[in-house]
Amino acid sequence: MGVAVGMDALSERAAMMRESVQKSQTISDGIVSILGSFDHRLSALETAMRPTQIRTHSIRRAHENIDKTLKAAEVILAQFDLYRQAEGKVLRGPHEDLESYLESIDQLRGNIRFFSSNKSFKSNDGVVNHANNLLAKAISKLEEEFKQLLSSYSKPVEPDRLFDGLPNSLRPSSGSPGNQADSSIKALSNNHSEHQNSNLETAVYTPPTLIPPRVLPLLHDLAQQMVQAGHQQQLLKIYRDARSSVFEESLRKLGVEKLSKDDVQKMQWEVLEAKIGNWIHFMRIAVKLLFAGERKVCDQIFQGFDSLSDQCFAEVTASSVSVLLSFGEAIARSKRSPEKLFVLLDMYEIMRELHSEIETIFKGKACTEIRESALGLTKRLAQTAQETFGDFEEAVEKDATKTAVSDGTVHPLTSYVINYVKFLFDYQSTLKQLFQEFENEKGTNSQLASVTMRIMQALQTNLDGKSKQYKDPALTHLFLMNNIHYMVRSVRRSEAKDLLGDDWVQRHRRIVQQHANQFKTFNMQFEELHQKQSQWTVPDTELRESLRLAVAEVLLPAYRNFIKRFGPLVESGKNPQKYIRFTAEDLERMLGEFFEGRTLNEAKR
Repeated sequence: MGVAVGMDALSERAAMMRESVQKSQTISDGIVSILGSFDHRLSALETAMRPTQIRTHSIRRAHENIDKTLKAAEVILAQFDLYRQAEGKVLRGPHEDLESYLESIDQLRGNIRFFSSNKSFKSNDGVVNHANNLLAKAISKLEEEFKQLLSSYSKPVEPDRLFDGLPNSLRPSSGSPGNQADSSIKALSNNHSEHQNSNLETAVYTPPTLIPPRVLPLLHDLAQQMVQAGHQQQLLKIYRDARSSVFEESLRKLGVEKLSKDDVQKMQWEVLEAKIGNWIHFMRIAVKLLFAGERKVCDQIFQGFDSLSDQCFAEVTASSVSVLLSFGEAIARSKRSPEKLFVLLDMYEIMRELHSEIETIFKGKACTEIRESALGLTKRLAQTAQETFGDFEEAVEKDATKTAVSDGTVHPLTSYVINYVKFLFDYQSTLKQLFQEFENEKGTNSQLASVTMRIMQALQTNLDGKSKQYKDPALTHLFLMNNIHYMVRSVRRSEAKDLLGDDWVQRHRRIVQQHANQFKTFNMQFEELHQKQSQWTVPDTELRESLRLAVAEVLLPAYRNFIKRFGPLVESGKNPQKYIRFTAEDLERMLGEFFEGRTLNEAKR
């Protein structure tokens, strides 16, 4: 029974579970049906909404396109507005406000770039063409402004302003005329001085202000716009035309002349020498002041355009450089003569002094020809100077002047050659540089010594020949003694002693001594003459005194001069009494005994 009851309960629960499952299935089927219906309705709704979504998207895209178009239109309108502003400024010209005018040109270029890159704009080509035409007109006005501004401030530099830029040692005296520089320059072209030149190497030069500093930035801005517009050639022509004539006028006011080789050949030496002295100072003033000043102007106006700056500078200065160098060439190629050696050395010296500055100032490819011309002149001057050296040595040896030196004193040729050699030693550093042009640097000192010795030997050879003109052997020795002693004394008192050496001095002192030794014949001859003529008689007192006076006037001055100059030299040797037996007073006393009619014994006393 208990089992039965349990089975019934179990069956009842099973029935209940089946009923629950069936209910769940029914609910699930209902939910699925509902969801299916909902999905159907959503699909229908989506289908219904699609046209609306499409219209909304189109409207949104249309709004975006409208915004883009408005913004593009605003940019274009802004460009047109800027263009109109630029156009107004261009039409008014650069005179009122140059800075604003330059800004308008930059704006025009911006307009052209903008419209050239926006091909979608229908009127693009027309606008670009119009802007380009306006830009060309603007640049044309800039050219005129550049020309007018440059010309109005380009004035010749007066000589006084140039002199103010020189070191004090080179400035002319205050009493010199201001506008005509010739007399002022003459005050500067005195004899060469080695120490003066060494000071000049460190001297300060102050180039003149050729164009006011406040104007240079404006000219630079104008030039920059012209270059950007591709107007380099027009710019070059304007600059050359405005500056070159002014530059040439500055040199003309200074005193620079255009002289040909024929002009130089026809000039008297004194005139030519003065012009050479002037030329040396013209070169220094031109390079260190005028050319340096012009280079500074070019570099500032054409800053950023080095090639154009070099070309403008070359074209402005080419004519002036040619005038200056052509004079130097005419001198270097003219007929050589000994007196030209020193001016040739002066000219060579100034070209060497200016060499580094010429290389710096005339930099760049455009100035190559100018640099080469200057260097060519330097070498030609060196060559001519060296050839003149050779000519001088030959001229000394072959000098055939018949100038008679009746009393055996120093011959004019001797003093001329010795002075010549002394002057050469003022140019020692220059001569060493000159020899380096053609020889190794090591041999410059020995070469200068060799040249000097050859000149001295040529002089001695010539003097030997001249001494043979004397019929009296004593006068021959006196002549050689006088002249060689003059050579020795001059060398000992000059820088030539260091170069020729003590050996040369001592050797030639011995030669002087040898000729002095031969002078003892004078003692013998005078004694013989005294013995004879003191026995002769001239009874008339007046006539006797006039004869004695005639002899004394010739003999006593020469003898006193001899004693004064060579007495110490003879006395320093052995047995000086052999060579100088009489004092000047002895000679005068013995002359007073001439023509007295004395006996032989009296005469011997």
